[in-house]
Amino acid sequence: MLVALLIFMLGVLGLVGLQASMTRAQTESKVRADAAYLASELNGRMWSDLANLASYDGTGCASQARCSEWQSKVGSSLPGGTGAVTVNATSGDVAVTISWTMPNGETHRYVTHTTVAKAAN
Repeated sequence: MLVALLIFMLGVLGLVGLQASMTRAQTESKVRADAAYLASELNGRMWSDLANLASYDGTGCASQARCSEWQSKVGSSLPGGTGAVTVNATSGDVAVTISWTMPNGETHRYVTHTTVAKAAN
């Protein structure tokens, strides 16, 4: 009886560990999806504001109200989230880098590159 109880308890502990692992993976996946969404959102903002594309460049991009609003959204949506934007105004090449730190201390980064420019006539 005691051996059966011991085996049952080990099985339950294994299931609890599996559940914790699945929860951690689900949380990391959600945060990665949020980072991808936020990067796409900024790309959309830049597409709708081509005249001020150069002002989006830099980590703080405080000179551009739409970009600083996006920065605060990154900070509130992701744990320890920060966003940086690099814009080459002549070619329209844009790199959006979003970094965040999970509660266990792991730091992650999501980087996307795109071109935001007016169509050639």
